[in-house]
Amino acid sequence: MAESMKGLTRTCRCGEVTEAYIGKKVTLMGWVQTVRNKGGIAFVVLRDRSGLIQIVAEDTGDRRWGSLKPESAVAVVGTVAKRAGAVNPHMKTGTIEVIPEELRVLSTAQTPPFEVKDGIDTREDLRLTYRYLDLRRPELQRKIMFRAHVVQMIRDFLSGEGFLDIETPTLIASTPEGARDYLVPSRVHPGCFYALPQSPQLLKQLLMCSGFDRYYQIARCYRDEDLRADRQPEFTQVDMELSFVNQEDVMNVNTALLTDLTGKMPDVMRQLGFTDEELIHGIEAAHDELAAHGIGKITWQDAMDRYGSDKPDLRFGMEIIDVTNLAADSGFGVFRDAAAAGGVIRGLNVKGQGDMPRKKIDRLVEVAKTYGAKGLPYVQMKSDGTVKASFSKFVTEEELQALCAAMGGEKGDLLLFAADRFKVVCAALGALRLHLGSELGMIDRNAFRFVWVVDFPLLEWSDEENRFMAMHHPFTMPNEDDWKNIDTDPGSVRAQAYDIVLNGVEMGGGSVRIHMDDVQEKMLEVLGFTKERAEEQFGFLLTAFKYGVPPHAGLAYGLDRMIMLFSGSESIRDVIAFPKVKDASDLMMKAPSEVDPKQLEELALTVTAKKDQ
Repeated sequence: MAESMKGLTRTCRCGEVTEAYIGKKVTLMGWVQTVRNKGGIAFVVLRDRSGLIQIVAEDTGDRRWGSLKPESAVAVVGTVAKRAGAVNPHMKTGTIEVIPEELRVLSTAQTPPFEVKDGIDTREDLRLTYRYLDLRRPELQRKIMFRAHVVQMIRDFLSGEGFLDIETPTLIASTPEGARDYLVPSRVHPGCFYALPQSPQLLKQLLMCSGFDRYYQIARCYRDEDLRADRQPEFTQVDMELSFVNQEDVMNVNTALLTDLTGKMPDVMRQLGFTDEELIHGIEAAHDELAAHGIGKITWQDAMDRYGSDKPDLRFGMEIIDVTNLAADSGFGVFRDAAAAGGVIRGLNVKGQGDMPRKKIDRLVEVAKTYGAKGLPYVQMKSDGTVKASFSKFVTEEELQALCAAMGGEKGDLLLFAADRFKVVCAALGALRLHLGSELGMIDRNAFRFVWVVDFPLLEWSDEENRFMAMHHPFTMPNEDDWKNIDTDPGSVRAQAYDIVLNGVEMGGGSVRIHMDDVQEKMLEVLGFTKERAEEQFGFLLTAFKYGVPPHAGLAYGLDRMIMLFSGSESIRDVIAFPKVKDASDLMMKAPSEVDPKQLEELALTVTAKKDQ
């Protein structure tokens, strides 16, 4: 039967007890990690979020000590003593123990569905179903606490820079661009819907119109889109907007923010018990680099040309090489036809892999095909000096030698090629580069390489929509030098947009916003909006812009991604308290779920189709 806490007050947490407490009485409360009963002596390890401590119960007259159930919540009153037995170097409190005087079992636990400790080999779906138990594991608790500390650091820094923390609503109007909205039906206005915000974009622009100058928010956002390891249907942004600034001003503020964060993170991680010193040293090295040199820039075009991605991983080399001009007139029809159709021929030089077995090369071909390539022509420059090309019968010896030379090929190298449209070649070779970098151990997992990606295209063509779409959003300011081409060559217009990329992950992105009526109207026209539709969707913003809107710009970080990267996690699910799985469902709460028909009736809704089970 559960007992009451009445008369007891916790004096400290388990991991806070040190040798300075020896001889002092403490009251501890937490969960039973393990119980070992050794000939009348019970060794109980008590756990809370701060760590572990050992309780040694001998001759207490209380037989409950030896039969405590793991994960039961208990309160212990006792005296701290130096360990009588062996010291445990793996515990922060490994040199001390508590000799108990009183035990209260506050809540007895059933046998848990899995053992609550780090390093368990348990299915993720089971752990997510019992997430409240999974969150008791020290590894996850450290990450969630680290997240809280980082959020506080961000708040402190931005407040010190004159930013105001202002909340924006989460029940807003639906907007037509971007990912699908999550919709919320209105009971008061039957047949009408709110949308949950994909970001506070328009609202923070209106705050700039309102004169608040510098705004930030730790904002909850929602997108109804397919999930990946670094995406969730609901997520958190570190959102900011600034008035009377340009692109460089925003970059400078955020470079200073990241320098501040990386300078403070190592101490916090050690205090929380992170044991991966290589990871911590990597963050320290990143701080030194940021403080000394800031963050470098690469244009979108350069990033695509060299790395096949607008979020390049700079922790290793193996850049893409363009051989279009050389290969366009070769005897190999795949190369020749791709060039004739306006495509490109590019390749990767995989150093030291010229003797790679055919089976492994075939697996690389499958990777390339996954990203749209029709095949993967290759040349093996074997270690014995022989050269074997998958397309050798279609080219002359001179053409092959020239191609190898253009690729910087040497004895022992493997040359891989893709020939197709620019987008397909970038996607295939960019994915292959990352795949090989990981497979061949070329990536330093404890390195942190930041880069600003700038000069994105303002627009991108959508075959599905048969029109130009905004690459970022319809409120991004175009490059002033390119704007004259908006009617004749819309695809050539660059945006005043910028992403902050870390280790091949887009950690944040932003842009200078359009603040001129005529440019905004033209932008919406190019995107296919009639004046009537533009007024219907964005009338409140366009009206606000008639009353003295300042030049403004902003940026938003994906907080979950940021914490994932700095904590060395594989997925953002590891740094979110209650994440969802790939089909956007919550295994613990069983959401989404059907609702009472009466609720639907109140909302004037009828469910007309039901997915087959």
